[in-house]
Amino acid sequence: MIKKAISLAAAIAMLAAAAAVCVFAAAFALYALLRYSMTAAGAAAVVALVFAAIAALVGVIMLRKGNPPLDRRQDQSMTTRLFDLAREKPVIAAAAAAAAGFIMLRNPNLLTAAFTAAMAGRAKQAERRARGR
Repeated sequence: MIKKAISLAAAIAMLAAAAAVCVFAAAFALYALLRYSMTAAGAAAVVALVFAAIAALVGVIMLRKGNPPLDRRQDQSMTTRLFDLAREKPVIAAAAAAAAGFIMLRNPNLLTAAFTAAMAGRAKQAERRARGR
């Protein structure tokens, strides 16, 4: 157990070191590219500004992941959520419907099972209505 924890800590440290080396190399490459078109101080300032913007962007992304917006669709039924998805993203809904249709055509047993299940559900609803009267 301790050996796994130490191995995990070592792997995380290696990844952090590799990320630091990559960031340093990217900063140096950007500096070397900019050095020919401006002064050394200007190139350093641009590099600092670029990496500060990247750090701010990563910070904003992490904050949004830490506090995700509330999903009001949790209380809705699956059918309602599917219809909402189809309204929001009609191309994806059309592609999913086409894929389902293609699968049903390739495997008629699935089509028969879906049709039988739908008809059985309607028969149960009709039975309940008849008993209620």
